[in-house]
Amino acid sequence: MTDEEECPTLTDLTCGVNEDDDSDGWDEMEVSGEQTTCLFCPLQFHTIAVALDHCRSEHNFDLLALKNKYNMDCYSYIKMINYIRLQKPDPKILTESSIALWDDDVYLKPGEMETWLMYDFDDLGSAPSTPHYAIDGKTPISNINFSDLQRQIQELNMQVRHKDMLLENYLKDMEKMKEVTRTIVDSGDNGTRKIQSNFNSTGCDSSDYFNSYSHFGIHHEMLNDKVRTESYRDAILNNMQLFSGKIVLDVGCGTGILSMFSAKAGAQKVIGIDQSEVVYKAMDIIRENNLQETIHLIKGQVEKTTLPVEKVDIIVSEWMGYFLLFEGMLDSFIYARDTYLKTDGVVLPNRCNISLAGICDLERYSKVIDFWDDVYGFSMKCMKAEALKEAFVETVPPEKVLTDSAVVTDINLRTCNVNACIFSSKFKLTANKDGTLTAVAGYFDTFFDLENSVEFSTGPHSTKTHWQQTVFFLGETVNVRRGEVIEGTISCTRLTKNVRGLSVAITIRKNKYQYYLD
Repeated sequence: MTDEEECPTLTDLTCGVNEDDDSDGWDEMEVSGEQTTCLFCPLQFHTIAVALDHCRSEHNFDLLALKNKYNMDCYSYIKMINYIRLQKPDPKILTESSIALWDDDVYLKPGEMETWLMYDFDDLGSAPSTPHYAIDGKTPISNINFSDLQRQIQELNMQVRHKDMLLENYLKDMEKMKEVTRTIVDSGDNGTRKIQSNFNSTGCDSSDYFNSYSHFGIHHEMLNDKVRTESYRDAILNNMQLFSGKIVLDVGCGTGILSMFSAKAGAQKVIGIDQSEVVYKAMDIIRENNLQETIHLIKGQVEKTTLPVEKVDIIVSEWMGYFLLFEGMLDSFIYARDTYLKTDGVVLPNRCNISLAGICDLERYSKVIDFWDDVYGFSMKCMKAEALKEAFVETVPPEKVLTDSAVVTDINLRTCNVNACIFSSKFKLTANKDGTLTAVAGYFDTFFDLENSVEFSTGPHSTKTHWQQTVFFLGETVNVRRGEVIEGTISCTRLTKNVRGLSVAITIRKNKYQYYLD
């Protein structure tokens, strides 16, 4: 990227009066037929001054106190008004929150004009001898009119979009340079494992990870997964007595489906938080279903966001990833639990485990591993080692399962810590028929241990889920007879440079295999 392509300097926008303007003072908005509707109830008033006095006395909403608390400017004021109109929050949420909940440019987009947006917010509290909401009972407005403000906001949005485009091109160029560097390094040492670049040093703060959840397709896939979605639905709606009148936190709320289940179950308040852009669509979904009075959505990472409540009664979260722990949100879930859950609070789900099963699928093994022996008449056996290091997410046909299953780790989500993804376990798999062990498949089960309990499995003998199974192919296949016991060990740990990735080592008899989920 050249110097000429650097992000443009944003236009200096001010909310005050143009110095070149010939006006000798503030214009005053006379009382007219247009009335001002209260921010929090349907009552209407002839002036904003009266409306603000009403908000202060009836709703405990003091705009001047809020202005001083957050050091607000007129743009922050506009965002706040748009936020209130869109989200319809309880005024207590706004006044007691430790952060400005409306501090997102999505609320700066020009909307329907109303008298609140004509109010000269900069002048609030500047007249010491008069009430701070009005001067002589009239609402002052700036010489900069609303259409000018809209035009400036549109220009600002265009500049931001241009900046985003330049940044996207820059990131693409960086990826190309990384790919060239990796190619050079790998060509010098075929034994060096190729590590993908979709991570950063902070791991859980990966923009690629959150951006992947901004796309329609992944949410369609998850919602269309009936095993997943209906299990959460049944766990919540079949235990309505647990949710009635409670405060619920939905970590990684996505489209808001779990938040809406919780509201339907009788929750007093539901707070959903998600870092991806899909949360803005979720806000539309909440309003579309008239649940905005109960459900409050926040865009942000739970570790970096202060919620508008001190504690919650229940945390619901669909945090699980492939092989349960790969690219999952367990760390965020644990942070939310330790920070916001009451001592006697409930987490859903409350327990998960990971199991292994032996697989006999010679056809699949030939396509994935033996394929490299003869590729259009050429030997590419050196690629086998790389292929064997990769864990494959795919659906294992039930008839290809060779052994029974063995649980290798059990996670209590009410008490576990962030080291739950680091474990080591011995296992024994008993062959249920004669065959050749070509791979080991990993899957997980999820439990809602409630009065009306619910559970689901992602194993090969259960209904297919979008998680499928995680298949670890063996470098050396093993012939077994029915009833024969296959002993082994498995160890799992985080990848050093990508904490959402996993390093898995499996030993079958005397052969040890290393796999990477990256």
